[in-house]
Amino acid sequence: MEILFSTELWASLLTLTALEIVLGVDNLVFLTVTSNRLPPEQRPFARRVGLVLACVMRILLLFTIAWLAHLSKPLFTIGEFAVSIRDLVLLAGGLFLIAKGTQEIHQTVEGKEQDLRIGVKAGLTMVIVQIGMLDLVFSLDSVITAVGLVEHIWVMVIAIVIAILLMIFAASPLGDFIDRHPTVKMLALSFLLLVGLVLVADGLHFHIPRGYVYFAIAFSVFVEGMNHVMWRRQGGD
Repeated sequence: MEILFSTELWASLLTLTALEIVLGVDNLVFLTVTSNRLPPEQRPFARRVGLVLACVMRILLLFTIAWLAHLSKPLFTIGEFAVSIRDLVLLAGGLFLIAKGTQEIHQTVEGKEQDLRIGVKAGLTMVIVQIGMLDLVFSLDSVITAVGLVEHIWVMVIAIVIAILLMIFAASPLGDFIDRHPTVKMLALSFLLLVGLVLVADGLHFHIPRGYVYFAIAFSVFVEGMNHVMWRRQGGD
């Protein structure tokens, strides 16, 4: 019972929870943009399923730490470049995000929104599959960060669950806001391109400090927020 009253343990739980939320921002943006392709009545279900998948994957990865470490071992080499399973996963995830972001931007700018009334069931299935695939990529960074910061697995599990629950509550308001504001949607899509580039760079062993990425995202959100404030003062809705 003494461990429950440990100041260090509670500090590590709060720190890890905050980091899990920050690391989950890119996942939440992708989930929101992707689910917004569905009819309004399907979106909350897709978001909840996506975040539950993220939670389950991260917890499962925590209990396979030895296997997770094995992912970084070289599978083969190309010249002096060693390629591991983790590199391949990051490359595939990054390229998918770049392709997905580019496709969404094209459809938004060209005004060629898909008819969501056709093949709703298949659309929902495809969205959940895409979310599940990207959850695995995003979970790698999240779990590696957790393992590096905290010794107790149960603390990591609690932090992940708290972060996912908070994101579940934030997913619908964020999705509705993005859907109502085209400029915000374009900004979110640009975030997907940025995150995709970061994942590709990581897969090629060029590590971009996440602090730079999060600063760029935060600054862009701040500028967009100021634009909305000015727009409202000028009589916008």
